[in-house]
Amino acid sequence: MLLRADNISKTFFRKTGSANYFYAVSPLSLEIHPETVTVLMGRSGSGKTTLLNMLSGILQPTEGSVWLGDTDLYRLKDAALSRLRNERIGVVPQARSAVDTLTVMENILLPERLYGRKAPAEKARRWMEMFEIGQLENAFPKELSGGELRRMAIIRALVQEPEVLFADEPTGDLDDENTERVLSALASYAHEEKKGVMIVTHENDAVKYADRIFKMEGGELF
Repeated sequence: MLLRADNISKTFFRKTGSANYFYAVSPLSLEIHPETVTVLMGRSGSGKTTLLNMLSGILQPTEGSVWLGDTDLYRLKDAALSRLRNERIGVVPQARSAVDTLTVMENILLPERLYGRKAPAEKARRWMEMFEIGQLENAFPKELSGGELRRMAIIRALVQEPEVLFADEPTGDLDDENTERVLSALASYAHEEKKGVMIVTHENDAVKYADRIFKMEGGELF
């Protein structure tokens, strides 16, 4: 086991005439294993992204705990949690995450440079060639299509070589060919590098690459 969530949930305040709270994610427990692709299916608004953000150290649960190995993520101070996430957890966000003033290569290597690590430019170039954006190394985000931006974000996460990688709708902007290319690369990363990968999606393409499949509906995990 790489990562474990124990009885986590997330509630938000919502004023509907009389003040109350609602569960975006109902209490649940989940484990992410090495050499395993975990696919989380569900419609938009089902709680998938909220769960991913709690598992990846971005959003503190209302209750429960998240462990990466022997480390309780949310008992760390902010600076220590940020560093741990940078070094051990990879995230491909659903939303656009490029820094417009940086080139494609600079965007990809940014997480490595934040803490003074040696930038793995050659490794980045290999991934860029594999994902067919090698010619865009010196381009800026405004020059890229949505699919190219998505592949750039995936490469940025893979270059970090995280112990566990979370990908939120990683194929949402991709055509069929690039969808297969990306999902195959994520599965290979899990199985060959002995890492944990969790793919959050509402599409069925990822199912054939999954070792484990879960579904979310109304904030509940099935």
